[in-house]
Amino acid sequence: MKFKPLHDRVVVERAESDSKTKGGIIIPDTAKEKPMEGKVISVGPGARDENGKLQPLDVKKGDRILFGKWSGTEVKIDGKDLLIMKESDIMGIIE
Repeated sequence: MKFKPLHDRVVVERAESDSKTKGGIIIPDTAKEKPMEGKVISVGPGARDENGKLQPLDVKKGDRILFGKWSGTEVKIDGKDLLIMKESDIMGIIE
């Protein structure tokens, strides 16, 4: 990818949602709920504090994360649907 986010922004690839229920019913794309889990693709250098010092981000490329349902801005880069969000929109890292 040839895109680097600025400041405390993170590029996330949303995880695939299940297309079937546990009972085997196929869910159409229009009825699927978007997953709130994803993989970090790229991170910015960090935010600056009051003194101008750079504060690095807690997440790094490759981390699996949880984020809010309406977090981020949906973009298409290199044919992939991605999200760009601030680090503060991320709820946690899945280990």
